[in-house]
Amino acid sequence: MDLSIIIVNWRSKSYLDACLKSIFADLAGLRFEVIVIDNASYDGAGELLAEHFPAVIFIQSAKNLGFAGANNAAFARSQGRNILFLNPDTEIEGRALAAMMKALDTQPGAGIVGARLLNSDGSLQTSCVQSFPTIWNQALDSEFLRRLFPASSLWGTQALCQPREGPIEVEVISGACLMIKRAAFEKVGQFSTDYFMYSEDVDLCYKVQRAGWKNFYAGQARVIHHGGRSSSASTQSSFAVVMTRESLLRYMRLRRGRMHAALYRLTTGVAALGRLAMLGVGFGLTLGKVRRGAFSSAMAKWKSVLRWTLGLDGWVKTAGN
Repeated sequence: MDLSIIIVNWRSKSYLDACLKSIFADLAGLRFEVIVIDNASYDGAGELLAEHFPAVIFIQSAKNLGFAGANNAAFARSQGRNILFLNPDTEIEGRALAAMMKALDTQPGAGIVGARLLNSDGSLQTSCVQSFPTIWNQALDSEFLRRLFPASSLWGTQALCQPREGPIEVEVISGACLMIKRAAFEKVGQFSTDYFMYSEDVDLCYKVQRAGWKNFYAGQARVIHHGGRSSSASTQSSFAVVMTRESLLRYMRLRRGRMHAALYRLTTGVAALGRLAMLGVGFGLTLGKVRRGAFSSAMAKWKSVLRWTLGLDGWVKTAGN
């Protein structure tokens, strides 16, 4: 088997049909399998697959295992020498998966390969490649600075600014479309279940790099990721805002140590206070010239972040348990 494609479904039935059609159009002639695991959403995905995609292996999980746990459970059923972890809200353009497989098989030292992720309107999702999280790049992370310095090593997105399309070595590949050699995935112990959601892909890329493999971005492989824009900082729910930072805290603690994790929480709190102060001053200066909805969303986001840094969101400790 050349490739096993693993898709974790959670209330994503509406996307699955287009996703699967694009997969079968891309990989015609190759030996591959598709495994869909439903994370206890019971949204009718199983019935859809039985009627329209009977060749797809379907696993119904009785409980929500989280992103890491569900992918690991589906991996146990897989046979491919390469594994693709793919979000259900994606569509493959052209021969993107074939191009990723070629890069993974031929690039010296390759352990992971990622694609160029596009929003529904065709614009680039810069989150398709990243740098490993540090206190410094997390404290300074903002859309304004990213636009001002798109090729900065802080963000790890230099590959997106280069004229050649790859493969280019990077640090982190987005888990929305991540292809990995089976040997590498097994060697590093699969996805870490220390994370229920968010940062699992960062942690996997870190473990693969530490084990001696390299992570590559293949810009010629293009994949539409419909849900990518909805997770941007301006539209995240308070739950997502807090869980993202809680997962990063766990990453810092696991890979950098407790002191580093404590400093991350502290600097995040300072950054939240600074953002709230700037928002207050900015709103006062512009008065009615700003959109109240955008202002309210930004204030709510940074208030949630500040509450988390002060330990006032106790629910986050039990999320996913």
